[in-house]
Amino acid sequence: MAAIGKIRSWGPILVGVIGLALFAFVAGDLFRGCESSNVATKQRLAVVNGEKINAIDYQRYVEEYTEAMKTEFAMQGRTPSDEEIRQSAWQELLNNKMIEAEAKELGITVTDEEIQNIINQGTNQMLLSIPIPQFHNQQTGRFDANALKQFLASYKQAQQNNPQLAEQLAPIYKYWLFKENQLKQNLLAQKYMVLLQESVLSNPAEAKFAFDAEKQETNVELAYIEYNSINDNDVKVSDQELKAKYDQLKERFFIPQEIREIKYIEVKKVASAADKADLRKKMEQFAEELQTAENPEQVVNKSQSLMKYAGVPVTRNLLPLDVAARLDSIAVGTTTKVTENTQDNTFNIIKLIGKSNLPDSIQYRAISVMAATPAETKAKADSVLTALQNGADFAAIAKKYNQTGEAEWITGTQQFQAVSQSRENKTVFDAMNAMAVNELKNIHLTQGNIILQVLDKKAMKEKYDVAVIKRTIDFSDETSQEIYNKFNQFVASNRNLQDLEKNAPKAGYIVRELPMVTTSAGNIAGIQGTRDALKWTFEAKEGDLSDVFKCGNNDELLVVALTKINPKGHMALSHQQVNSTVKAEVIKDKKAQMIIEKLKGVNSIAAAKQKGCKTTTVEQITFAAPAMVPALMVSEPALSGAATATAKGKFSARPIVGNAAVYLFQVTDKKTLPGKFEQKQYGQKAAMGELQRLFQAIQYELQRKADVTDNRYLFM
Repeated sequence: MAAIGKIRSWGPILVGVIGLALFAFVAGDLFRGCESSNVATKQRLAVVNGEKINAIDYQRYVEEYTEAMKTEFAMQGRTPSDEEIRQSAWQELLNNKMIEAEAKELGITVTDEEIQNIINQGTNQMLLSIPIPQFHNQQTGRFDANALKQFLASYKQAQQNNPQLAEQLAPIYKYWLFKENQLKQNLLAQKYMVLLQESVLSNPAEAKFAFDAEKQETNVELAYIEYNSINDNDVKVSDQELKAKYDQLKERFFIPQEIREIKYIEVKKVASAADKADLRKKMEQFAEELQTAENPEQVVNKSQSLMKYAGVPVTRNLLPLDVAARLDSIAVGTTTKVTENTQDNTFNIIKLIGKSNLPDSIQYRAISVMAATPAETKAKADSVLTALQNGADFAAIAKKYNQTGEAEWITGTQQFQAVSQSRENKTVFDAMNAMAVNELKNIHLTQGNIILQVLDKKAMKEKYDVAVIKRTIDFSDETSQEIYNKFNQFVASNRNLQDLEKNAPKAGYIVRELPMVTTSAGNIAGIQGTRDALKWTFEAKEGDLSDVFKCGNNDELLVVALTKINPKGHMALSHQQVNSTVKAEVIKDKKAQMIIEKLKGVNSIAAAKQKGCKTTTVEQITFAAPAMVPALMVSEPALSGAATATAKGKFSARPIVGNAAVYLFQVTDKKTLPGKFEQKQYGQKAAMGELQRLFQAIQYELQRKADVTDNRYLFM
């Protein structure tokens, strides 16, 4: 009983302990939930239409997009920057998300069957623009669904039986998967646009008006006084006038995301005279070695050249412009002296090893042969070669080795890329270029043998076997530190914007202004590697001055001052750029009124000249397009309407307020162009014009509705 009594006396304590334990358990779950939520928030790269986009998912998308686009651009001989590709990827993702949200709300979907039907038809513009030869009909050069299916089957077989071939085909396979998804997104957008299109109709009157607007031409003699003939200082603008014009133009100044204004100093590190002299001496030594080298690749690699030795003859378009421009002045077998290219800040040496006329497209087929040992591989390959030389069916033998033996085309650009990926590919391409059409050859490679047959050769071009040593004229560590110390000391001595601007010219620095910095910009003033500076910009307060940022490729320095924060929404009239735009419009309006007053009572071109008008002629004015005034190099839509509405021989005494001037005119001629009115055709044209205007308005509204939060700058 005493024990029970004692336990009872502990009751309140036990209840408290149990309560604390339960609280700890619940709080632990709550803490873990908050922690998880906090991690998710930190990983939130963007929000579009309320949908959160995770940084990891976005990075995966960008990698897929980048790989696909680089494959496509390589086929076209283009090399866009990584930044261009990233911005393109973001814009495409943004557009897709906006359309997906609208499509979901409207119940619009795209089925796999629809996509397959489009692929089978092969007439979609996206498919026709695919530059991959493996997807083309060899006779027409156009996209062919059967060629695509053959490639996909070949890739599947290669995955099972030929890993080396599968690895080579993988980029093209991934490219197709990406394009297939892109095709689905485009079809979804097309369905949405078609839905909008069905809401736009035209009537017979509109159709006839569209016909007349296109077919009726007017020639005029034009008299005008330009706005810039009046000095801006002679025009007084009040605050009330600015406010009224701002209210009228307010929608122009809507910004969908926060904008910050900065001032900054950028310092570029450059090589000193001693740095240049030291590099030139090294380059001269490399030039001597390259001239006598049996293997130019070893010297090029040793020199740390920006451009690797191709190993195969290439066309001019695959070489840097400065190198290509000098090829005709270099004799085969000779090496140039060291030359400086100030445009890309490099020293260059060129050795022209050979020049030849070779096909830029080769059609071939091949059978890969592999066995347990090199000896067995050689024996099998020799056996296959002998059988083919004696008339055996190529496709039948390829099938025995689980391959299709299908004919494929390869371009010079593809050869160049393949050699850069694997030097052993050079052996294959050297053989291809040397072989006659229909010739068979057994080629030994490290992982097996290839029985190769060349079927056709096209597009003979001059190609160059050229070794290039291209080195950036870079600064030394000592020079870099000296530049950094000087700039850092300057910034440390001027810790506010006023002092920075006052003393920068004396120290040899320039303070620049950037009025519109957004998180989606990705950098500061187009300078690479400015993520930290951009992050600082969006965490700073007005008036703050940063420390020195190292940016670029560690070859630039940056200091930033935050001058103003403009929140999402309509930018205020007080904003410098808004104010100057509005003021310019008010000044233009007031100048127009001044000119109109001056032209009162004018009833002829001669009278207009007496009032100080310049004259010119404008011909072929139609209502369907804005009139172009060649003398001013400006488009004037208002003139198109007025000229069309004025009869031949009449003088339009009512001044036309244009973009660049105030106009009066005399109609000198009118004529109707030949053509038969087709109500259906011109009805569709009228509807299409209205639809284009509608699309522009809808795109603007979709962007506003999406309410995009862009935090990419935190993850770059």
